[in-house]
Parts: sequence; C-alpha cells; structure tokens
Amino acid sequence: MHTLRPRPLCHLALLPLLGSLAAPALAVQVSDHLDLGGALRARWDYDPDRDIQTFNFDTAILSAKYSSDTWIGAAKYRLYGGAYPYRYTDKVGEVAFAESAWIGYRFNPEQQVQVGLNQIPFGLQPYFGSTFFETLGNVVGLEDISQVGAKYIQDNGNWNLQAGYYLRPAWQGKGTSNGRTYSSVVSSADSYVADGSDNRERNTLVLRVAKAVQWGDWRSEVGVSGLSSTLKNNDTHHDGRRNALALHYLGKHGPWGVQLQAARQQMSPRNPGSDELVTLGGYDGTFNVASRGSLYVADLSYDVDGKHLFDQVSGIKLYANYSAFDKSASAYKSSQRMILGSSFSVGPLWVASEWLLGKNDPYIGGSSYTQSLGPGGSNQWENQLYVNIGYYF
Repeated sequence: MHTLRPRPLCHLALLPLLGSLAAPALAVQVSDHLDLGGALRARWDYDPDRDIQTFNFDTAILSAKYSSDTWIGAAKYRLYGGAYPYRYTDKVGEVAFAESAWIGYRFNPEQQVQVGLNQIPFGLQPYFGSTFFETLGNVVGLEDISQVGAKYIQDNGNWNLQAGYYLRPAWQGKGTSNGRTYSSVVSSADSYVADGSDNRERNTLVLRVAKAVQWGDWRSEVGVSGLSSTLKNNDTHHDGRRNALALHYLGKHGPWGVQLQAARQQMSPRNPGSDELVTLGGYDGTFNVASRGSLYVADLSYDVDGKHLFDQVSGIKLYANYSAFDKSASAYKSSQRMILGSSFSVGPLWVASEWLLGKNDPYIGGSSYTQSLGPGGSNQWENQLYVNIGYYF
C-alpha cells in the first residue's frame, strides 16, 4: 500500500491532535443529498530488524458523496508526503492522487450505472478480506482497483450482476514516480526497476456475477469474475493482453465470517525483452510483477459484540488473512502474505492494528520492493507491526 522509503521518526503529538479534531462540526452536509467529508490518519510502524520505529502523519483524505432517488456520485482525493514512508518529500500534498470520481444514475432501486473513476467489479467486493493493509491481490493489480470507465449494476432477487468497460487507468497524480495512482496499475517502469517494462492498459472489460445462497446457518455469496484488457507496449508498439478469472465465496454465521478466493492472472505483453515481467505502479512507486500466476486468498474474522472499557471501545473485529501469489515461471519464487489483526473504534477514532508477515512481499520487512513479485526477494519470512489511527468525518 505504501512505497518503502523508511525513516526513523516519532511524532507522538499526533494522538492529541487526532483527538482534538474529533468534532462533529467538521462534517459538512451541504444539502439533503450532498455531504462533504474526509479523514485524517496517523500510522505507527515497528520493524526492529530494519531499525524502524515511527509514529507520524499518514494520510489526509477529502471526499464528497451525492445521493438522490435517481442521481448518485462520489469523489475521494488522498494527500501524502513529508512523513514516513514519504520522507523524501518535504510536505503533505507532494504525493497526491484521486481514489474515485464518478457520477451515476439509478434507473430503479435494482439498477444503476456509474461513469468516471470507479472500482472495477472483480472478485470479493470491496476488498479481498477484512484487513486494512489489503492482500497481495492489491499489488498484483486485482484488488481495490479503480479505472476510468462505466459500470452497470443490477440486483435481481438473489443475483447480482456487475459489468464494466474501462478506457484506461486513472490519470497520474502528483509524486516523484511513474506510479502516481491510488491503485496498482500497469505502468512505465522507473529507472530504478531492473528489467522493467513500459506498457499501458486500455479497453478493460469486466464481468462479475454473484448469487446469495443460504447453506444451513451460513448466509453466503458465491461468484465468478472475468477481466480482459489490451496492453499497449510503448517500446515495440505492439499490443498484448491481460486476462484474469476469479472464483469467490463469502460466508457469515453469527459473529464468524469467511472469505475465500482463487484467481488466475495471465498477462501476455509484447515487451522488447522478456515477457515474463510486467511493471505495475501505485502509491508513488513502480515494481515488477510476474506476468502469469495464480492468486489465493483466505480470510477468517470474528465480530466482538458490545462496548468495552467504559463504553469507549466498540465495533471490534478480529481477523486472520492469508494470500499467496504462485508464479508460473519455474525460477520465480512464490510470494506470500499473512496478516493477523484487529480493528475497532475508540470514541471517535477508528483503529486498525496488524501484524504483517510476508515472504517475497515488496511491502513487508524490507524484501526487494522492485522484484519480490517477479523473480523474488529475500525468500524468507519477514514481519513488522502496523497500526493506523484515523478520524473519519
């Protein structure tokens, strides 16, 4: 989720700052249909192996939502900079990009269309599990991905159909890299990426079909998703393709939740050199990803009912998430990520606390940022602690 350019820093003053901002007046209801809001977040990172112990500013988010009987819309913009892991910038806003910006129309309560920068309907929605840090699906370009195009949504009894056509990924925001987007998308490699490629993704077609079912005491959803797009290579001027397929299951029984997914991604670029790697980018960085591989995700969660600690702590969720990216190239080392964590509210603040474990993971423990999802990185289990504290208004 964040590029790995660490610095040792501790700004403990952020906790009272977040608390002081927890005033309901910060939320602005412009009309009965339009709300303006956002978030201010801090983060704590601890990795003794790399001598990282930081507590500082994380993100400022500006958002807008519109909803009426017929017209709907949403926009969200994120600002980073001046703090870990963006210490190489001087101030907030020097790394910034849009997460979403779309308008929509409701034909009726069961049918709607969204046009603009919106999330592609692929696999488990809106995320591949319960975690804040997200799974390896995010960095291989399948989870929480927004592109510019149109999406149609229809509910018909127990069935949900979503179909999308996307012209291109989001336009680049501000930053220092060729990967200046919220989502991990096909990008031009920066100079520091060995064996990087220069592709652009265009004309993405996505179809997702899911059905709600009742299996005993489990309220469940099963679904299938497919994606196909064009990869335009800027070096050879030849077109390749990206295809992906996913099967997913979501189940809920009382406080217990289960999410399972298996996906296959097959990219066939027309690079001037090897076609085994495609460069992706996001969050102000670019990195290589194996062009062919299978993604597996398993998530188990438990909701703790009630309020605790003088009624200040509520909404507690405990979870364990495992994801793996098994690459087809025989010499490439598989990537794995495991997250054990909890999320909860403390008064007006929302907190996610997670123990991150990764093997050949570009974002955990200092394994190679540019090659972990390609040939591989340190090829050993690395770990670190991550806490995100936010006030959302």
